Amino acid sequence: MSEMITAELVDLDLSADSKEAAARSLAARMVTLGRVTDLDGFLADVAAREAQMPTGLDGGIGIPHCRSAHVTEPTLAFGRAAEGVDFGAPDGPADLIFLIAAPAGADDAHLTILSALARQLMNTEFTDALRAVADPQTAAALIRGDRSPQDLAAEDSAAAPVAASTGAAAAEPPAPDAPFRIVAVTSCPTGIAHTYMAAESLENAGREAGVQLTVETQGSAGFTRLDPQVIADADGVIFAHDVPVRDKDRFAGKPTVDVGVKAGINRPAELIAEVRDKAARGVVTAGSAPTPVERAGDSTEGYGTKLRKWLMSGVSYMVPFVAAGGLLIALGFAIGGYKINKAPSVMDHFAWTQADSWAALLFQIGAVSFGFLVPVLAGYIAYGMADRPGLVPGFVGGMIASTINAGFLGGLAAGLLAGGVVLGIQRVRIPTALRGIMPVVVIPLISTAIVGFLMFVVIGKPIASAQKGMTDWLNGLTGSNAILLGALLGLMMCFDLGGPVNKVAYTFATAGIAVTDPGDSAMKVMAAVMAAGMVPPLAMALATTVRAKLFTETERENGKAAWVLGASFISEGAIPFAAADPLRVIPASMAGGAVTGALSMAFDATLRAPHGGIFVVPLIGNPFLYLIALAAGVGVTTTLVVLLKGLRKPAPTAPQPGEPLPRPADRKQPIAA
Repeated sequence: MSEMITAELVDLDLSADSKEAAARSLAARMVTLGRVTDLDGFLADVAAREAQMPTGLDGGIGIPHCRSAHVTEPTLAFGRAAEGVDFGAPDGPADLIFLIAAPAGADDAHLTILSALARQLMNTEFTDALRAVADPQTAAALIRGDRSPQDLAAEDSAAAPVAASTGAAAAEPPAPDAPFRIVAVTSCPTGIAHTYMAAESLENAGREAGVQLTVETQGSAGFTRLDPQVIADADGVIFAHDVPVRDKDRFAGKPTVDVGVKAGINRPAELIAEVRDKAARGVVTAGSAPTPVERAGDSTEGYGTKLRKWLMSGVSYMVPFVAAGGLLIALGFAIGGYKINKAPSVMDHFAWTQADSWAALLFQIGAVSFGFLVPVLAGYIAYGMADRPGLVPGFVGGMIASTINAGFLGGLAAGLLAGGVVLGIQRVRIPTALRGIMPVVVIPLISTAIVGFLMFVVIGKPIASAQKGMTDWLNGLTGSNAILLGALLGLMMCFDLGGPVNKVAYTFATAGIAVTDPGDSAMKVMAAVMAAGMVPPLAMALATTVRAKLFTETERENGKAAWVLGASFISEGAIPFAAADPLRVIPASMAGGAVTGALSMAFDATLRAPHGGIFVVPLIGNPFLYLIALAAGVGVTTTLVVLLKGLRKPAPTAPQPGEPLPRPADRKQPIAA
């Protein structure tokens, strides 16, 4: 394996006026060396990661990073920008910029190397050496660990290490007799950088505060659970995370501080002080293990909010099965025609040289993937309610729903039933001697039997009838009713850009095509939903192109990424614009989405694939009219955004000669952008 960073991947005079330009400059070096195969595709992945959370850190550091299918091997590029580049850090622009590129299937060893770099970034000697280094070769060696900051300092002044060592020894406080003990867990969405930087920052702050702090890093390279005895002996707990903490119930009954991962990086001393204060006041978490939703939500949340989270838990795990299965089925139809669903099993009839055999193979793999949809939906709804004990009854209930043709409605009911039954069983007081077999034998046995009985005997048949009625209603939609449905789904897709309302519309559409032979009406709904979901990011990209002066430099750069995200049916590409100006962007997006959804239904466009954007146009029925519907919605949203932004009151201009200066009370601020 070649080295992750070489001198060719170092730019000590990086010149960039935005984080997007900085990432492009460094990524171009990766492309030159063959580490990245598609520059724009990779940058789109970087932008999508950046949209989740800014990657700027205190101390003048920027760490844009992502895992991408366009990366051939783990690669790190470094740039030093004298003018600084804004990566969203609280203390200002970053002059040390590290672009981390990991393949989609990076192994543990590679991710361990990346985590080691993240920890080094919290070492001021390391960052000071990078600011002083004079040539790319030395910088690359320093980052790889071939050279140390002390080595470089020794070359400059032989006395410097001695003085530093003497000072450090003099400043080191004596170890306390009984140190305060803290355990911490850090995690971030990608598990590459922030996870380990937060761990290093907390450990450094712990040493300075004289506490004994042990960190469990739940990163992409996997994680090693803390020793149960270490947790038992701890006086307090710190969670610095942006994804759910795995097995969080291990830490129940301890004084706990729960924050985002960037807080662990930026203000570790405050977190340590806060958990010590809670311990002094005797504030602890509940002794019983809460469910994942209760752990993630605020104690004041109502059951409506919790129900939404439970359902979204199931949907989020189901969507990958929908995407994989739907695209495989659509490709099977595209290659083999619409009678490919009648082909015999490829186990008995497969010819390597016949296109129909490959089409049948793709179709049958997709059909198997679709067979998991309802069980996965039900299983992970139950998991969202009751954690791992809910998985078995949830999956079994979902499989029963599939068996009795209760469909997605049956899956929803089975998941909620399974979670509720497990929660009920967990509240029953049992003898201490039986607690060891409860999660392995008793809970799965009793909960599965109860859920199976209810699904087969009590509620299964009515739900199956309701599912059939909904399917018949959908198949019977024609004319104005279909157009109104398309407009409604378009509004929902653009209301919260990937949020719960968007997911409801998307799930409704995928439920219709999640069969091996969907009807035309279901495929029309899928086409309308996907087209409407592409409108907001494409419209924002177009608006930043035709009226660039109405947008900030950062928004113009986001607009470039939005072209790719929108074309790929990733509605979240419009989130940066909606977050900055929701009162203009969201209504305009909804209007365009409604137009596209209505026109798509009116044009009888159909789609068998649940995802893919413009890249699955060959699989669309009436593709030309479909693209016209998409263009119409993009045009409507772009026009409305430009008009609404243009109506903003401009900043006050200088007064004309002889005109009195306005009083402070007369100066009105422009509407927030």
